[in-house]
Amino acid sequence: MDNPNLVHLIPSALQNKKEILFGNLPEIYYFHNRIFLKEIENCIENPELLARCFLKRKEDLQIYEKYCQNKPRSEALWRQCGDSIFFQECQRKLDHKLSLDAYLLKPVQRITKYQLLLKEMLKCSKNSEGTAELEEALATVLDIIKSVNDSMHQIAITGYEGDVSELGKLLMQGSFNVWTDHKKGHNKVKDLARFKPMQRHLFLYTKMLLFCKKREENTDGHEKTASYSFKNSLKMSTVGITENVKGDNKKFEIWYNGREEVYIIQVMTILF
Repeated sequence: MDNPNLVHLIPSALQNKKEILFGNLPEIYYFHNRIFLKEIENCIENPELLARCFLKRKEDLQIYEKYCQNKPRSEALWRQCGDSIFFQECQRKLDHKLSLDAYLLKPVQRITKYQLLLKEMLKCSKNSEGTAELEEALATVLDIIKSVNDSMHQIAITGYEGDVSELGKLLMQGSFNVWTDHKKGHNKVKDLARFKPMQRHLFLYTKMLLFCKKREENTDGHEKTASYSFKNSLKMSTVGITENVKGDNKKFEIWYNGREEVYIIQVMTILF
């Protein structure tokens, strides 16, 4: 895209959007080329030390989260411009068998491959030196993958007027059946709500619980993209929780303002 000989082929929709298309790929490349690769290569003779590389670079590996957050924007731009003469010419000049989008997927695949590597190493190192560190490194990578996955959902929240970055750490998110039981309102409405649960996607932050409605849309014949339309929020400092509802170990209660508002949440698997 910086080649002056190809500038005339760049579609207008792609002008000055290199950062959107590639995200922080240069940052990921620099980290691996200058730092992580050399540290891993130093473990060739002592593979039991590999886990320490992941533990030492736990914070650095968070760069994948930024890349994955940008991925939907990158994919949208690629769908718009991917079949242009510019990219065809780039692929021909580089003699690449695959188009650019296949390579832009590599960082997303890489972060998930780390866990497979560490799991395989654990199988070969039962009760040997470094096993405990390998287990800790695997837990670290799984935590990073979870953080990446959670953040991918978080950026799809729409309609929330505040700044989600001010809500504290995103602890977990997921889809649930939700019944409401409010003291205010007509009894018939309350009874109807009891028997017909709402499908809600919940985002639990340290300071706030967000209730959203999941929406899926087809984008130009490609895979469905999800968005989460904000519906309601509860401050965690003011809510109470009942672990079980009438002996059902798939349901728990969240209540607010002296049980003026009660939300019955049903999970897919047994809680306790």
